[in-house]
Amino acid sequence: MAIHHYKTSGTCSREIIVDVEDGIVKNVTFIGGCNGNTQGVSALCKNRPVREVISLLEGIKCGIRPTSCPDQLAKALKETL
Repeated sequence: MAIHHYKTSGTCSREIIVDVEDGIVKNVTFIGGCNGNTQGVSALCKNRPVREVISLLEGIKCGIRPTSCPDQLAKALKETL
């Protein structure tokens, strides 16, 4: 299992910790952010292929912000490829 720490930018969350094994997301932990939303995103990503999660979450915006916690997760997962 590879644990990757990603410092977020432009979101309420400060960091995302992802565990990836053989191209599959095993666990996602957000530090900060909207607790219920980040827990939901984490649960929906669990045991899915990294590339699938990236394609689902990349480009999602939060209000007028150009990014979001899901978009930042996609960026974090790209670094694991």
